[in-house]
Amino acid sequence: MVAVLAVSYASSMRAYLQQRDHIADLNAQIAETGQDIEALEREKQRWQDDAYVEMQARERFGYVMPGETGYQVIDENGEPLDSPDQLSDPDSVEGIEPTPWWETAWASVEAAGDPEDPADRPEQKIQAPAP
Repeated sequence: MVAVLAVSYASSMRAYLQQRDHIADLNAQIAETGQDIEALEREKQRWQDDAYVEMQARERFGYVMPGETGYQVIDENGEPLDSPDQLSDPDSVEGIEPTPWWETAWASVEAAGDPEDPADRPEQKIQAPAP
């Protein structure tokens, strides 16, 4: 009798634990979907700003305002170089800890005692392409 009760209890306990894990997975999925919705709503708000729309038109389509001259930088193969600059999410900027001024000042004191090698400067490394 005890064995039958133990088996019955174990199977119901297993079902309970499986359902609890399934509920936890669904709650995580709901939270992730909520974050996606918030990101899409922020993107939608950005598109309501005329300056953002203008910036996107300039970046994506190369549009310029009347009277402006547009330039495009190309690489050695003639392909346009893409700009790595992107707008960041305003919520992600809040987590950045600013560097205290005394650390910057101390870094300049340390750099003054150990100047960089002139051969390491970019103007010494960049060479014009051979004709």
